[in-house]
Amino acid sequence: MPLPDRDFDPSEAAVPWKLMREAGHEVVVATEYGGVAPSADPVVLDGFVAGRFGAPAAARVAYRELKQVPEFRAPVSWAAIDASAFDALVLPGGHAPGMKQYLGSPAVQADAAEIMRAGKPVGAICHGVLVLARAGALRGKRTTCLPKYLERLGAVGMSWKRGYSMRTYPEYVEDEVRAALADPDRDFERGPLPTTPWALEDDNYVSARWYGDAEVFARRFLERLS
Repeated sequence: MPLPDRDFDPSEAAVPWKLMREAGHEVVVATEYGGVAPSADPVVLDGFVAGRFGAPAAARVAYRELKQVPEFRAPVSWAAIDASAFDALVLPGGHAPGMKQYLGSPAVQADAAEIMRAGKPVGAICHGVLVLARAGALRGKRTTCLPKYLERLGAVGMSWKRGYSMRTYPEYVEDEVRAALADPDRDFERGPLPTTPWALEDDNYVSARWYGDAEVFARRFLERLS
């Protein structure tokens, strides 16, 4: 599970980590340089307004547990990863500026492409799908990601909060992901309303849209590991 040094979504990292660990799997956390624990987006973690509208309570508990384990406190480096030695890959999302370190990493993209080509389980949620899109690993796959209407709604809803934006890049996530698909009309799905947790499954690949999908996403991914 590669992560940036800061600003990843706590639900999208901690919930899959917790469920995989409870199922008996070893999770390896990797950051660019390794050795130092990364940190989640504090605004999402604490809530956007008076402690509300952020990570759900269960996700905050999972994140507190994640922060205590050795694999998080002392992650390995991206350069030390041998993709062929791993059984699966999880790509969490997040939207704050620190995510660009991870989403734009050639090393992370190369490992993601290799694991996808090998037919091993790959899970990507929200902005994490951009790693696969930029790696050219989505052609022939059906996928979802953060839908444009939800990204736009979040940006408008948070426009009052100075110094904080729900937009990571000028281009919408959905537009970039669709452009990476062989047939966007056939291969891209927005899914139901975000109030209904949902994940899209396509052979070895599972994708989801936002932190509200995190538990369903993680359980669908676990089915492939077992």
